[in-house]
Amino acid sequence: MANVVVVGAQWGDEGKGKVVDLLARKATYVVRFQGGNNAGHTLVVQGKKTVLHLVPSGMLQASCVNVIGNGVVVDPAVLVREIDALLAAGIEAGPSRLVLSTEAHVILPWHRALDVARESAAGDRKIGTTGRGIGPAYEDKVGRRGLRVADFLDEPSLRAHIDAHLPGYNLRLAELGAPALGTESLLDELLPLAARLAPHARSAVRMLHAAHLAGESILFEGAQGTFLDVDHGTYPYVTSSNTVAGGACAGAGVGPTVIDEVVGIAKAYCTRVGSGPFPTELLDDTGERLRRVGHEFGATTGRPRRCGWFDVPMLRHAVMVNGLTRLALTKLDVLSGMDTLRVCTAYRGLDEVPAGAAALAAVEPVYEELPGWNDDLSGVRRYDQLPSAARAYVDRLEALVGVPVSLLGTGAGRDDVIVRDALFA
Repeated sequence: MANVVVVGAQWGDEGKGKVVDLLARKATYVVRFQGGNNAGHTLVVQGKKTVLHLVPSGMLQASCVNVIGNGVVVDPAVLVREIDALLAAGIEAGPSRLVLSTEAHVILPWHRALDVARESAAGDRKIGTTGRGIGPAYEDKVGRRGLRVADFLDEPSLRAHIDAHLPGYNLRLAELGAPALGTESLLDELLPLAARLAPHARSAVRMLHAAHLAGESILFEGAQGTFLDVDHGTYPYVTSSNTVAGGACAGAGVGPTVIDEVVGIAKAYCTRVGSGPFPTELLDDTGERLRRVGHEFGATTGRPRRCGWFDVPMLRHAVMVNGLTRLALTKLDVLSGMDTLRVCTAYRGLDEVPAGAAALAAVEPVYEELPGWNDDLSGVRRYDQLPSAARAYVDRLEALVGVPVSLLGTGAGRDDVIVRDALFA
């Protein structure tokens, strides 16, 4: 298989985990390249649901090695719990199958505490973070005061880091009305976690470079979605990392010439979690129906997702900033039973997606209406078996976006897909 990057083409929650799981059958390595446990990738295999937050979504395919890359921020407590849950489920999650980059940065308890305290104090100005400490950890990374896995695993380095930075964090927490943290309690929590994770840690960059030279296939898994990218998203209502395909190079330590294909994942409609602009949002019974039928609640936080119609201008922008070569369109089945569907084809008076949250919030969508269908799509495995209206909907989106739809999701299960080209076969 080619070396493939999989990214979300909307605001995240598009179903990347399922697509990565499918592609991982032919991959040697699956690499998560950014984000943290603010992501939740859900896999349904034989009716059993598995939600992964840090472990790459190739873990349920026994043939591949899963790598948490240097661009990820890692909460060690969350990772250990996730490993234990996989082992309890009978899934091999030892060091031979799960590698943790020694260059990845660590989320510490003070990052979580500061994240929660800030959001609480922000009131109406809150960003809508998950409270997992992702933003503060990335701030420390960029500010050159972060802690990498290699130093987290070395007890003297960890102690020195806590001694140097805990006083400053306690001052910031006190200003926000949050309780102080203690050195010994931090060490009591962190040292056992370091011991558990030490066997998984190694130089992922060297390993992936050797794999590429040997002709082995690498699958790069992004978290969140294009419009949560810190540079290209609806700033400031974004995450703290580069979610676009280019982030795979920096977040895994490979050059751009290694990448062969970029697959963008999009729902057949749109959803968003948290604050920020959402031009096609539906604040009516139709939006509630999409939420209910699509089970649109965050895999990480359980928060209800905001729902709306498919947004073509945003997808076109995602094609540009990611260099998408293929699309996977998920949750087509959720639209069954709707008499009329709407697609945003443009923003009135604009020929591009405006930069920044304020400008995007002010746009007026221009809609095109398409007929719906009533057929149940469960069990449909071939494109020509879809209702004619469903095919017309997919064909229209494909024509408007300008990228082939290579995979369709028709249900929650691993096999509830329609494959349309050899990449997914």
